Formats: sequence, structure tokens, C-alpha cells
Amino acid sequence: MTQTDLNRFRMTLTAKHVEAARATGRRDAIAIERAPDALDETQFAAERELSTRNLERQSHLLRNIRAALNRIEEGSYGTCLECEEEISHKRLQAMPWAALCIACQEATDQNRQRNFVTPEGFLDKAA
Repeated sequence: MTQTDLNRFRMTLTAKHVEAARATGRRDAIAIERAPDALDETQFAAERELSTRNLERQSHLLRNIRAALNRIEEGSYGTCLECEEEISHKRLQAMPWAALCIACQEATDQNRQRNFVTPEGFLDKAA
């Protein structure tokens, strides 16, 4: 990977980092609001749950972006953390924070699906 490519990915990741950091700063949507109507309280709870999940997703993305920026600084950016093969340029353009090549990511996803733990704490082997 050329230095020009690395600089372009660094700029893309930095911009995405700013965007994700701004999104994680919006925590006012998870405030607990009381309402006299039970239906309104249910609606507020559903909105709070959605906001919490969005916050979790943005926080996860932010961690991945920071890790990718660290890999650029260390000189290991673009190398799969699992098999140590080069991550395709096309994949990095689509997901510049990718840490795994397509094959390793698919294997990881399949493994997660096979060992999915339900919210109730049960192992779901249905996948």
C-alpha cells in the first residue's frame, strides 16, 4: 500500500472519527422521562432503547476507527489481524476500519451465529 493510500485512509478515518464522536456525545435521548399515560411511557422506553442501541453501535464504530488509526501509525494497517494476509483495497475503501480480510470476517461471523447467546442467556444453536 502506498503512502498516498495510507494518507487517504487516514483522512477518511479521521473524518469518520469526528462524525462518530459527535454522535456518541448525544446522550440526551436516553434520559428517563415520566409520563402520566402508560402508553406514552412505553413509547419513551422504546425510543430510549433505540437510542441506547444506536449509541452502542456508534461507540463500537468509534473503537474500530481508533484501532484502525493506531494500525496506520504502527504500520500494520491493511493486514488481516487473523491470517496476516493483505486486506483487499476494495474492502478497505468500503470499510476503512476493517481489521479482517473477507474470508476471516465471514468465518468470524459464522462462528458468532453458531454460538449466539440470546438476551435471556441461552445458547442458540439454531443458526
